[in-house]
Amino acid sequence: MTDATAAHAVLHGVTRVYPGANPVHALGPIDLSITRGSFFSVVGPSGCGKSTLLDVLAGLSPPSAGRITFEGQPVNGTVPDGVGVVFQEDSSFPWLTVRDNVAFGLRRIGTDPAEIARRVDHAIGFMGLTDFAAAYPAQLSGGMRQRVCIARTLVLRPRLILLDEPFGALDQQTRLLMGDELLRLWRETDATVLLITHALDEAAMLSDRVGVMSARPGRFIDLLDTGWPRDRDSRIVSDPGFGAITARLWSSLRTESMKAIGARA
Repeated sequence: MTDATAAHAVLHGVTRVYPGANPVHALGPIDLSITRGSFFSVVGPSGCGKSTLLDVLAGLSPPSAGRITFEGQPVNGTVPDGVGVVFQEDSSFPWLTVRDNVAFGLRRIGTDPAEIARRVDHAIGFMGLTDFAAAYPAQLSGGMRQRVCIARTLVLRPRLILLDEPFGALDQQTRLLMGDELLRLWRETDATVLLITHALDEAAMLSDRVGVMSARPGRFIDLLDTGWPRDRDSRIVSDPGFGAITARLWSSLRTESMKAIGARA
């Protein structure tokens, strides 16, 4: 069980400015505390800095100002041990089978072969890929390829999972089913999850808490606790409260989205 009040990752006064002849102030300042074991989603208009937020939290991009900690330790430009990242783009290696794709990270860090086999078997089974272990990515659907990418992260046993629109290229039905798989993964691993998404219904269904970001430079303009039980799945969309949550998210987001496309609210 997790400590329901413990901060797992913290951003304090974080900004990100991309330098150049015309510097771009992409993010912040941001103050955010993500509770250990929680599922936190971020929504916002296009170009507001959502992916930049994930990058600085993952240690993939240094903040221009402010401080980031994970499990009390500073994040200083490298991905901390215990953090796993899944991106929207299909990052599977086309020349490797499903099994070898999932095993790739473990082999790279020199994990014992017997331990690799055990973890890979578990991850492939958990993600429903056992019958496709010898298949290559080109032989899989888009949803199955994304399961491979999630399994490749899962075997590394991350305590914080960062997902940057992992289901963005999938159809609505597949997104709902993948959301159920993601919730099952979250419950069974007890990891903390941060999800970047454009889909308000996805954020409302999956999350304990949703943060709404402003137009660039991205700041949090609303933080909403959904109040959902931990043991939930896609059937929650029929709950009367689901519409109220998505309505509030859109109410917070509409003006910012209009700003982002240069229109008048």
